[in-house]
Amino acid sequence: MTETYSVPLTRLVEEFHLTVAYAATDYEAIRLTVEDVARPGLQLAGYFDHFEPMRLQVMGNVEMSYVGKLSPAERAITFDRLFSYKFPALLIARNIPPDQQCLEMAKKHNVTLLRSQEPTSTIVSAIITYLRAALAPRITRHGVLMEVYGEGLLLIGESGIGKSETAVELVKRGHRLIADDAVEIRKVSSNSLTGTAPALIRNYVELRGIGVINVAKLFGMGAVKAENEINLVVNIVPWTNNHAYDRLGVEDQFMEILGVNIPLNTIPVRPGRNLAVILEVAAMNNRQRKMGYNPALEFTEQINRHFDQNMGQTV
Repeated sequence: MTETYSVPLTRLVEEFHLTVAYAATDYEAIRLTVEDVARPGLQLAGYFDHFEPMRLQVMGNVEMSYVGKLSPAERAITFDRLFSYKFPALLIARNIPPDQQCLEMAKKHNVTLLRSQEPTSTIVSAIITYLRAALAPRITRHGVLMEVYGEGLLLIGESGIGKSETAVELVKRGHRLIADDAVEIRKVSSNSLTGTAPALIRNYVELRGIGVINVAKLFGMGAVKAENEINLVVNIVPWTNNHAYDRLGVEDQFMEILGVNIPLNTIPVRPGRNLAVILEVAAMNNRQRKMGYNPALEFTEQINRHFDQNMGQTV
């Protein structure tokens, strides 16, 4: 069963500095559950087929100028029918004041009325972006999320394998920590994931034998980042002598998270391996692959050409 999320309307008002022209009696309890925002142009003309009352409704200069040409009685009928659908709130952009009929019908149907100074397209775009991130499907995974050369590396592996120690080494080498121990992953689009740290443990890293350190205060604010796209999953596993590890990297491996396939590297570790350097190379290699260059395929093709050219020759 898919879990659904919601955003309190009060948080949206605070985030975008909206003015409350009228607060419904349930104003504090109103929550937004869909990321889409609607502009009720056709509804003002009386067409309510396919109307989505779960969406935040936004009216701008076009909608307000249209109802302004109606008579007071016609405006009352129009707003009476619109507010009867009990949507979360009506937001009027461009700091346009609501007329008397709009305010009266909002009070009659107990629907919150908001105002914004921003242009309509600007506030609509900003709210949709905000709601898309806030309402995105999410899971929490055990691991470490680092930004290495601009790539988001999600380090996973059994407890005690050395993920946190490697994260500190990467921070010392100039890279940034997003999350340690618990990574909150959100699906922000059909093919991309972002990761962040739960607020309670943000900027903290646990090092066995030392304890918990605050990376932002110890290394500076440049050593941490609030969130980052996840571009590569690195599975850190103990080295096993009888296990056959990928030597060339020709076959692409992926891990599915929230229905999105993320490139996967499995890296075995044993004493003497510099894991921080390996992860830096993994990040740069992943960037190269995204740009269309695959060294493993190039190497394989070079080997094949060598054998083709020398086939039939005697030593």
